[in-house]
Amino acid sequence: MAGDEKAVEAAGAGIRAAHGEAAPLALIEASGDLRDPVIAGWSEGAERLFGYTAEEALGQSLLGTLSGRGGREAFRRLAEDGSGAPHRCESARKDGSEVVVAWAQHPLRDGSGRPARAIYVGRPVGRDVEQGTSARAPAEAEPGVAQQILRAILDHLPVVVCKYDREGVFTFHDGKGTEAAGVKPGQFLGANILELYGSAMDASWGMRRALAGEAARDVSDVQGASWETWYLPVHDARGEPDGAISVTLNASEARQKEIELRAKLQLIEKQQKVIRDLSTPIIEVWDKVLTLPMVGVVDSLRLSEVMDNLLSAIVSKDARYALLDLTGVDAVDTETARHLIEMIDAIRLLGAEGIVSGIRSNVAQTMITLGVDLSGVTTVGNLRAGLKLCMRRMAATGEAAGAPVRNPEAIRKSISS
Repeated sequence: MAGDEKAVEAAGAGIRAAHGEAAPLALIEASGDLRDPVIAGWSEGAERLFGYTAEEALGQSLLGTLSGRGGREAFRRLAEDGSGAPHRCESARKDGSEVVVAWAQHPLRDGSGRPARAIYVGRPVGRDVEQGTSARAPAEAEPGVAQQILRAILDHLPVVVCKYDREGVFTFHDGKGTEAAGVKPGQFLGANILELYGSAMDASWGMRRALAGEAARDVSDVQGASWETWYLPVHDARGEPDGAISVTLNASEARQKEIELRAKLQLIEKQQKVIRDLSTPIIEVWDKVLTLPMVGVVDSLRLSEVMDNLLSAIVSKDARYALLDLTGVDAVDTETARHLIEMIDAIRLLGAEGIVSGIRSNVAQTMITLGVDLSGVTTVGNLRAGLKLCMRRMAATGEAAGAPVRNPEAIRKSISS
């Protein structure tokens, strides 16, 4: 862009962000009498939209160059309005065609506060207004609302909003989040973000994707804070990449809460595992005899975990019998009964025998009602009877040997209590 490029680019970036308008925009600097201004700056967006090069447009009358049918009066009303509100009008192209453009004028004042120059921002819109008239776009019926919303967000929320040209140069940089990042709003204007990243490809991948036309999201830790950034591509009228916008949120507080929540969940899971292990201990009550006392509610998930532990213990201790004591179990359902039978079958596959003891009367009635078939399962009244059965069978086969590891009656009483 010719003319005072930095001033025009900075003002244009702020205008784009405030209006939320999609690129490309026709960005024009005008000087002289603002009722009939002279073109002093001409952006690439203006060249693409109207067909005039900067050399052809500079020094020409803005009204004379761009006014289509009714356009001259629309531009004059725009200058007289002074509110920055957009007006639609027919604007002429170099090839003689016309395009409906929503124009907004933003005056640049001198030291005395008088408007010395102006930035005109034009956005092409559909031909949905009558020819020769100017009107505000429906979404722009409240011209100050968008600016107020953006300003409120930038001033009060922990965000940083940036706009970049197609080379990655900052043209807008603002937001309350800059305080936590240790920089000032506008500090990076004119700098190239890719040069700031240097050779750190991992840090710049999101911006590179956005400049290439793809949206990206990244989370990083900088200056002791956690930052979540959305990289949004900007496209020109032909759909080609034309810069990018980044919105960065200081997510430190949310990240810390997430870490604390994960830590609490991990602690709860560990505590639940300890409780499950304590409630279903595997005890070696006699040589080659294991017992598994169950207490409380026994569901399919708990039985599945218990099965893994019991089968491993049978193999490691070369057990011959496994006593599944249900004295402390209050209720079972169909799924639990099915898993119990599967456990007995698995024990049998390892060359051991599973014996169920201590089934309560209400549990027995429930199993009968549910149609659970325990005909292939050895059952006894209590843990003592189960241990005696194991000893008799081992004596009959000549396997009885060794001494009891612990008094089974004492174990039964401790479990029952």
